[in-house]
Amino acid sequence: MKELTLDDLKNALRAAAGEAETLDDPADLLDVPFSEMGYDSLAVMETTAQVERMLGIELPEEETAELKTPREYLDFVNARIGETV
Repeated sequence: MKELTLDDLKNALRAAAGEAETLDDPADLLDVPFSEMGYDSLAVMETTAQVERMLGIELPEEETAELKTPREYLDFVNARIGETV
């Protein structure tokens, strides 16, 4: 079973919405809201499309749009990976 890691998520954010300076910040990014990193809801939607292609799963758009931090996003996606196995 594949798991989405923070590095995977950072790569998907970069691919979908460009570079944010805070992604390379040594501080723990897990609980920093996407909005504080410079990513809006459209960026999260584009990231979700990247993640779906990467993992070969489908994620409900209305639920992923509600996720505010990388920790929430990773927990949500990894729970869905477990459901599809």
